[in-house]
Amino acid sequence: MKFDYSNANAQQAEAANELIQKLIGEVEKVVIGKHTEIVMLVTALLAGGHVLIEDVPGVGKTTLAAALSKACGLKFNRAQFTPDVMASDITGFSIYNRQKEEFEFKNGLVMTNILLADEINRASPKTQSALLEAMEEGAVTVDGVTYKMPQPFMVIATQNPTGYIGTYPLPEAQLDRFVLRLSMGYPNQAEEITLISDRQTANPLHSVNAVTDADSLNAIRKMVSEVKVSGEIAKFIVQLVGGTRTSDKITLGASPRASLALMKLSQAYAFIRGRDYVLAEDVSALYAPAVAHRIMLSQAARLEKKTAPDILAEIARTIEVPYRTAR
Repeated sequence: MKFDYSNANAQQAEAANELIQKLIGEVEKVVIGKHTEIVMLVTALLAGGHVLIEDVPGVGKTTLAAALSKACGLKFNRAQFTPDVMASDITGFSIYNRQKEEFEFKNGLVMTNILLADEINRASPKTQSALLEAMEEGAVTVDGVTYKMPQPFMVIATQNPTGYIGTYPLPEAQLDRFVLRLSMGYPNQAEEITLISDRQTANPLHSVNAVTDADSLNAIRKMVSEVKVSGEIAKFIVQLVGGTRTSDKITLGASPRASLALMKLSQAYAFIRGRDYVLAEDVSALYAPAVAHRIMLSQAARLEKKTAPDILAEIARTIEVPYRTAR
C-alpha cells in the first residue's frame, strides 16, 4: 500500500521513497549480495541511530560505510582505532593562536556526517567514551564549550568478534547507544566471483553517485518520524522488549532505550517499504538486530550453547502478534 497522506504530502513521500530506493541501489553497486544489510543500515540512518557491524576482516564493512556516505552525498571520516588514539583526536581540541591571542577549536574526526569507527574495541575506554556524548546528544563538549555535529550524524562502528588480544570490550552502556548490530557474513561463490570480476580494472566505489544530500535526508527523517505507530504496535514493542527482563535465560534485559530504538527503526523500515504506518512484521524483522546486543545471557543459556537471537526468538513466540492494527 502506498502512502496515505494528503495529495501534496503523498507526492513528496513517494518521491522520497523513490530516492531511498535509488540510494540502496547505488550502495549495491559496490556491496554485492548484501541487500538486507544495506536496507538495515539505511533504516538506521533514517531513524537517526548508530550501527555496530561485528564481523571478521575483509567482508566489506568499511566499503559499506564509504559507499553509503558517497551515495548520500555526505561528509565521511574514518577513525582507525588503536590504543594510542586520544579522545581529543575524536572530539577535537582547543589550541592557542598567538596571532589572535585566543584559543581556537580544531575539529576532531567526529565533526562529520558519517563517522566510521574502525575496530572500535581496540581503542582505550577513555577514547571509546569520548563517542558517548556525540552518539547520544549529537554534540561534543570541549573545555566547557559544546559544539554541535552536522546533521545527519551517524556512527558506524566495526569490530572483529574473533580477535580479543589487545582489545577493550565495549561496556553495556556504550553498546546500548547502537540501535542495530549487524553481521555481514561471507559472500556465496557466485557473489564472490562477481566481486573479484568487478575489481579487476577499477574500484566500483568510484562508480557510486550521490543521489541525495544532507538537507534532503533531514527532510526525509522528518517524514519518517510521522509514520504512524498504533497503540497495538506500541504494546507489541514493549512486550517484546519487556520479555527480555523476565526470561530466566537472560541476566540483563534490554532497557526502555531499546523499546524507543525499535519503534524508530520500525517507522523507518515501514517508510522504506512504502507505508506510512508500522506493521507487526516491521517490528519482528528488526527485533533481533535491535535488541540482541543489549542483553546478557545467563550461564545456563551459554552452557546450552544458546545465542541471543535464539533466546529472542523464543520470547517472540510467546507474544501475541497484532495482525489487525489501525492504519
